[in-house]
Amino acid sequence: MTTTLRLNEPIPGSRIIAVGGSRGENLVPNDDIVGPINSSDEWITQRTGIKTRARADEGTTILDLAARAAEDALARSGVSAADLDAVIVATVTHFEQTPALATLLTERLGATPAAAFDISAACAGYCYGIAQADALVRAGTAEHVLVVGVERMSDFIDPTDRTISFLLGDGAGAAVVGRSDTPKIGPTVWGSDGSLAGAIYQTRPWLDYRREELGEPAPERAELAEEVSQMVSPTLRQQGPTVFKWVITNIPKLARRTIEAAGLTPQDIDVFVPHQANMRITDQLLKTMGLRDDVVVGRDIADTGNTSAASIPLATERLLREGAAKSGDVALQIGFGAGMAFAGQVVILP
Repeated sequence: MTTTLRLNEPIPGSRIIAVGGSRGENLVPNDDIVGPINSSDEWITQRTGIKTRARADEGTTILDLAARAAEDALARSGVSAADLDAVIVATVTHFEQTPALATLLTERLGATPAAAFDISAACAGYCYGIAQADALVRAGTAEHVLVVGVERMSDFIDPTDRTISFLLGDGAGAAVVGRSDTPKIGPTVWGSDGSLAGAIYQTRPWLDYRREELGEPAPERAELAEEVSQMVSPTLRQQGPTVFKWVITNIPKLARRTIEAAGLTPQDIDVFVPHQANMRITDQLLKTMGLRDDVVVGRDIADTGNTSAASIPLATERLLREGAAKSGDVALQIGFGAGMAFAGQVVILP
């Protein structure tokens, strides 16, 4: 006998109900960081477009940043934490393998017993999270999903590194995704290229770091804490020219595929929100994508810096808050980062 399982009733579409954001409390100007990298404000501005980067107070945790952004998005959405069916957090700077940051955030918000899990897709993480939230809602598995991209990149830098450290900031961006009578999140076009894993990388594994500093077997957790506080942890590096060439070659193709998947043309796009990697990259992409001359472009990087998984929702939040973009605008959002993970969607702004 063949057993047929019952499925949830599919939903016609999903939408982003609201976005929220939280940035590090301190705006750090270029002049404050140029000494260790033997650089200048002019050099950083010309090469990246960054004037300041937001960095969190020492006592502000990654959970604090995530909670502030989530609470902002929930307040704007009118959805209570208790009504969330799932919480998805995209991050590479939650330095505990388990439990997932999403579970801690769910408890902090009062969203228990919502499903909760983390995504590690670097700067593409938020778009990966939106893809999964869209699928959960349309499948009837969840009615409301919270997606948070959050990073404390200042915990992951070497101040003397000239490849990426001066780009990085701290922050969190959040979106509440829910049901819609018509699709307002287009199909996700995504993928990865692991052959370029060395283009953006961690200087050494955390396991090597523990073994080298502590030997084996490692002490108990309580005994470990004080010793770890005195250590120099792994940091982030990138091969800038390799990343730049890959992005300029591949992201315009991804953009075209993403727009076509939504049944639109480049001329239909009102707002372009790329990962806030580097202003030069954004400007170069605009030259090759065929978007309208009056397209609104997310440029949050100038003040906030590169916040990895948080950068797209933070740039979107700023555009809406400052009135540069408005509800109902058609936005193309594209993330790309380490492992050369990438993803894009066309969304209708809340």
